[in-house]
Amino acid sequence: MVVVKLGGSLYQAAELRPWLAALKALSQQQNIIIVPGGGPFAEQVRKAQQIHDFNNVIAHHMAILAMSQFGVLLSGLMPSCQPFSFPTHPPATPLLSIWLPDKQLLEQTDLVQNWDTTSDTLALWLAQKYQAKKLTLIKCSPPEHVTSIDKLNKMGILDNAFSAIASSDTIPIEITAANRYRQFTLDLPINPLHQ
Repeated sequence: MVVVKLGGSLYQAAELRPWLAALKALSQQQNIIIVPGGGPFAEQVRKAQQIHDFNNVIAHHMAILAMSQFGVLLSGLMPSCQPFSFPTHPPATPLLSIWLPDKQLLEQTDLVQNWDTTSDTLALWLAQKYQAKKLTLIKCSPPEHVTSIDKLNKMGILDNAFSAIASSDTIPIEITAANRYRQFTLDLPINPLHQ
């Protein structure tokens, strides 16, 4: 099993549909779970928090639902993709699944419930729970040749909670650019992210 996080930055990107097609084709070889980012739906949560001044736990809950909204959108673009919710195990067939996060995550005491925990950390957390072969984070413009989690955190590419979750497991993690859907494979990353 491979977990692939499609960043919310791909919401309006031309590469979104090619990625879905590539993942669908590769899922014939191995089970793939797509984790959706929050995209513009999460941005609306940030704006709502500024306007209404509710706490971070509420914002975290809404941001989880924002991921789920993007996930429903993705499942609409790829009808053969099978949605599921944690803690239900992803279906074995069809082999391309999409995670729709919900309020069950609020019961997970190992997850910080604020903006330090974004969809990147949640994707890693899910990959660990299902003992995935690897986690791939797809972003529109990641920096080249940077494989340090700490450096990516300082650059604002990864959230603040990612490092702590990553240090608790040894699942290989890679980050790739949105325009590299033709080069993506299910193989282990050549240059995995490290602390």
